[in-house]
Amino acid sequence: MNAPSPRVTTGIEGLDDILSGGLVGSRLYLIEGMPGAGKTTLAFQFLMEGARRGEPILYVTLSETEDEVRAMADSHGWSLDGIAIREMLATENVMEPEEQYTVFHPSEIELFETTKKILIDVERTKPTRIVFDSLSELRLLAGNALRYRRQILALKHFFAGRQCTVLLLDDMTTSDRDLQVQSISHGVLLLEQSIPAFGVPRRRLSVTKFRGSDFRGGYHDYTIRRGGLEVYPRLVAAEHRGETSRERLGSGLAQLDTLLGGGLERSTSTLIQGGAGTGKSTLAALFAAHLAGRGGHAALFIFDESAATMLSRMKGLGLDLRKHVDSGHIAIKQVDPAELSPGEFTHAIRGAVETNKAQLVVIDSLNGYLNSMPDEKFLIVQMHELLTYLGQMSVATVLIGAHQGMISAHMSTPVDISYLADAVVLLRYFEAEGEVRQAVSVMKMRGGAHERTIREFSMKDGRIQVGEPLREYRGVLTGVPEKRART
Repeated sequence: MNAPSPRVTTGIEGLDDILSGGLVGSRLYLIEGMPGAGKTTLAFQFLMEGARRGEPILYVTLSETEDEVRAMADSHGWSLDGIAIREMLATENVMEPEEQYTVFHPSEIELFETTKKILIDVERTKPTRIVFDSLSELRLLAGNALRYRRQILALKHFFAGRQCTVLLLDDMTTSDRDLQVQSISHGVLLLEQSIPAFGVPRRRLSVTKFRGSDFRGGYHDYTIRRGGLEVYPRLVAAEHRGETSRERLGSGLAQLDTLLGGGLERSTSTLIQGGAGTGKSTLAALFAAHLAGRGGHAALFIFDESAATMLSRMKGLGLDLRKHVDSGHIAIKQVDPAELSPGEFTHAIRGAVETNKAQLVVIDSLNGYLNSMPDEKFLIVQMHELLTYLGQMSVATVLIGAHQGMISAHMSTPVDISYLADAVVLLRYFEAEGEVRQAVSVMKMRGGAHERTIREFSMKDGRIQVGEPLREYRGVLTGVPEKRART
């Protein structure tokens, strides 16, 4: 029985993760994608990884000049040392009358000449990694579908046994996808991009075929930045099961912790809901600051205000988050949903948990997160997977949800995920004695005891306070309560 071929790393960490360690070596792969999807960028990262390992490398360009290729590399800050580049372009004298063929169809002569040059280069350099960019030119040279398919099959047979991993790039400029080429390839990778109504292009990839090997299926977001592709593997919570902690994280306010039965429980999620300005973000910051003061780590992902505004606002309430940010115990990341894909956002949270050891993660707010998703149903599915993962990593998660409206008996949210959260904290405005005041209560706590009273909550005079239960009022949650008569 033959030993399995070793894995060949692609030079892209996220892609290697999706492919369970990389490509299977000495095989032929098809990389498909429309122009601009990043096929050539991916291919050069693959080749540069081989060059870093001291392998002989060959890049065959059928559409761009070497100067154009090197300009692309310069835009990424790459050095192409160790990569042999071969141009297989039509030369100027092809248009001369003496170069026009009469007995043979031009495609037969041009395809033969091009293929012959490529094979001579391969025999001479003996590359372990080679890229053909792109198949559309070979398709044109072949002249018809049958000759094109035979040529691809001949290439596969030629490289068989030569210990060379081959990438064929196809820009999908023909009207029909050639399934024949997919069938003879060992693996197929599809790169897709879409242009939203507002914001940067969204890109995702999928492995549509990877013969005889495990891989992570589905769509995976990726971005193209200076330096190349950055791929964000789809989060699979089941891959991160382990021992969990049920430790309670306090806020530093005794009344608030009493409401929550001792504080936030690690490995659970808490949804804080309320109207604008009720103090949702402030409550979350309380827990983060108290945790950081005890030497723990928290990560805050904020959509709705800038980090500078948040730090200034919290300082005015007696919470000096800046010192915890400077010490590295609190990380604040300002998120622009128009610039950040859902996969990249999830990747950032994973980095905060796995690299920076965050014990508390705050997502502020779900309304901003929803704007980064194409459809509400995808938000629910992805949030379920994310919360499951964070729970299995012993992280206490706080989700902020903003109600629509200010005072009403029927406040609504753009998306309801209260059934996913283990605990729900409600902040409401209510009118009393000619003032607009705020109240806090815990509406749900899965599997744990909590106080069921409604307490007054205030942010004034540089202090955050949670008062005694509002026992003298009835109907606080309606926004217009009645004061009970004294007996």
